[in-house]
Amino acid sequence: MQAVAEHIVSALERLHNITSMIIEKTNVSENSTVFEHYQKAEEYREVAIQDYQNGNYEGAIANGILAMRHYKVILEKAKNVRNDVRERIQEELRRMQAYFKAAEKTIRKAQEEGINVGDAPQLLNQTKEAYRQVMEDIKNRDLEKAREDLEVARELKKGGLDEKLMEIRKELAYANADKIVDEFLKRGEKGIEIAQRIIERANESGRNATKLQERLEAFQSVYEQVKELADQGNYTEALDVIIANKETVKEFYKAIHFIKRKAHEREVREEMKDMAMLIKGLHERIGKDAKALAKLYRKGVDTRAAQLKLKTAAQEVRLSAELLKRVKKAEAKAHLLTALDLLEDVESFIVKHA
Repeated sequence: MQAVAEHIVSALERLHNITSMIIEKTNVSENSTVFEHYQKAEEYREVAIQDYQNGNYEGAIANGILAMRHYKVILEKAKNVRNDVRERIQEELRRMQAYFKAAEKTIRKAQEEGINVGDAPQLLNQTKEAYRQVMEDIKNRDLEKAREDLEVARELKKGGLDEKLMEIRKELAYANADKIVDEFLKRGEKGIEIAQRIIERANESGRNATKLQERLEAFQSVYEQVKELADQGNYTEALDVIIANKETVKEFYKAIHFIKRKAHEREVREEMKDMAMLIKGLHERIGKDAKALAKLYRKGVDTRAAQLKLKTAAQEVRLSAELLKRVKKAEAKAHLLTALDLLEDVESFIVKHA
């Protein structure tokens, strides 16, 4: 009993040191459940130590076990937090790979066009190296160092590389102002035509298209300014107008996308209604075919293969109905097509032996 109590008290000291460090490093709130467990664990630990010193080994074991239960909760919660933090850091590292590729492409394109990129390549390499260090920390399971190094990496990116890339992209845009403006005008012309058709159809059907009309008028004003400057060959000023009115442009295309999405949703709902009617019709056909096969069976015709196909067709129809309820239209359609093929075989068999 004494040896067990001694072992438990020793373990409690280790747990006390570990959890105290967790509480301190993670700045746990005194109102949190984790802190409550910590307080309970410490209370039971102190009683267990007192029992051990007084020779009450049974009490030391009992209170030690109670303390351990609370310490266990703290360690489990800390582990979950660490896993969440690790996953968030790894996700950021994955996103940064795409960011670095885009940055490399921007710098390379600017250099090809004779634009001075300054210290952008050095800033990129420094930021890459900083994030590479974070990756090493994660591999070494040093989460605290990973968090510290991540802050350094973010500061490098935010304080230097982002700003430099923004300058380069701006210079690239103005170096290609004619192409950007021409693309804006081509896309804008199509966008205006689409918006006008949508508004016309909405008015015919009695739907409200006021918001789109407002967005169209605002966009047309920008479009006309850009076109006038482009016709004069003044692409730099035309690009200035686009940049100054980027929110107007963005809201216009967002409105078109929203209405097109709503129209697509209406089409899907209508198609699903049609599919529901088809499923109902197939149920009726399956019922009629089942009666026809039963009649042939009574006449002595071997209907086993046809019966199996009919049963499979019924299963496919049921499955498609379930998928349709879950708005999995494409999958439901695939099962319906299989059912239709099977029913055609069954009905050909019925006609042949009738």
